[in-house]
Amino acid sequence: MTPAIISPEVKAAYDAFPASQRNGAMALRALIYEAAKGIEGLDAPTECLRWGQPSYITPIGSTLRIGIPKSGGFALYAHCQSTVISQFSQVFGADYNIEGNRAVTFQSIEDIQPEKLRLMIEHALTYKRKRK
Repeated sequence: MTPAIISPEVKAAYDAFPASQRNGAMALRALIYEAAKGIEGLDAPTECLRWGQPSYITPIGSTLRIGIPKSGGFALYAHCQSTVISQFSQVFGADYNIEGNRAVTFQSIEDIQPEKLRLMIEHALTYKRKRK
């Protein structure tokens, strides 16, 4: 079960998303928490705002953010100086709309393909541990 949003600021950020994009953004949020549960020794990510977007941080990971790109839809962002997006793109680039080394964008919930996207999320949540 995905935890409730505790932070009023994070809740307000999700509430500000258009309804059609909010559902997709919330599906990404649920997938982040679900992926974190499957990583041995990792607590749930810290949920906060970064750059005005709901963000998910672990002590051994790279920040993931959920937002609305200028092109529409909704997106999962990773730190642009990490290899999270580029490595994901090498394997699944043909299956997703990827914006450079910073985001995977979606037009609908059906575009998420959770079994594939979970791999990118797990990589981000443990990014620092894997680099050692």
